[in-house]
Amino acid sequence: MMQNLFSLTGKNALVTGASSGIGRHFAGVLASAGAQVIAGARRTDKLEELVKEIETTGGSAVAVELDVTDQASIDSMFERTSEATGLIDIVVNCAGIVEIGEFTELDDSAWDKVFSVNLDGLRKVSQEVTRQLIVAKRPGVIINVASVAGMNAAPGWTVYATSKAAVIHLTKNMAIELWRHNIRVNALCPGYFPTEMNEEFFASEQGQNYLKRLPPRRTGNLDELTGPLLLLASDASSYITGIALPVDGGHSIRLV
Repeated sequence: MMQNLFSLTGKNALVTGASSGIGRHFAGVLASAGAQVIAGARRTDKLEELVKEIETTGGSAVAVELDVTDQASIDSMFERTSEATGLIDIVVNCAGIVEIGEFTELDDSAWDKVFSVNLDGLRKVSQEVTRQLIVAKRPGVIINVASVAGMNAAPGWTVYATSKAAVIHLTKNMAIELWRHNIRVNALCPGYFPTEMNEEFFASEQGQNYLKRLPPRRTGNLDELTGPLLLLASDASSYITGIALPVDGGHSIRLV
């Protein structure tokens, strides 16, 4: 019964930003739990590699080119998905970018770039999935990947942290409005995990010194996100909606 509780067999799961990092890991996790995975990202060569890996281990996945800042790309992705797998039951919004800089250094270009991916792209994809589920009268799950940076002030990461705070607040509003349609919406808030976006920083002396300030004194392992993802994606969390779940080794509650 415990295995069935976390099973995603028969579900279609879309993962945006699936070509690398957390998104790539999540695509593999969902496939291993029985979902038919739609892996979306701009780098289709990376997606094809991912699909082969999933199929090698007995999973099922399709690669779909997706730029969440481009409405035409989003529309095309949904058309292809409809033909290949049918209605999407689970969405994991992983697509995201980082811009580092303090408030006084911000310009319109950096602000618009980050929000177009981290918030607007997430919104557009989620709205279309939601519309389709409501019309079909089907239950659904949306998981928005935010960050612990969106839960507290993050000096030097102003626009990124602000965008992720917006994701958390959007998640809560979506959850309240969509509960009556049997669509659950939660945010997953990772701390620092090794990805292409941060590997250079954590390899530096500054990055290593920063890690020493965190309770675990290390970055997380991607496998440590597996359980939280499956909890939120499966019926194991059937009475959970609107939460922002930190997976950060205590990063978000550290004193300094």
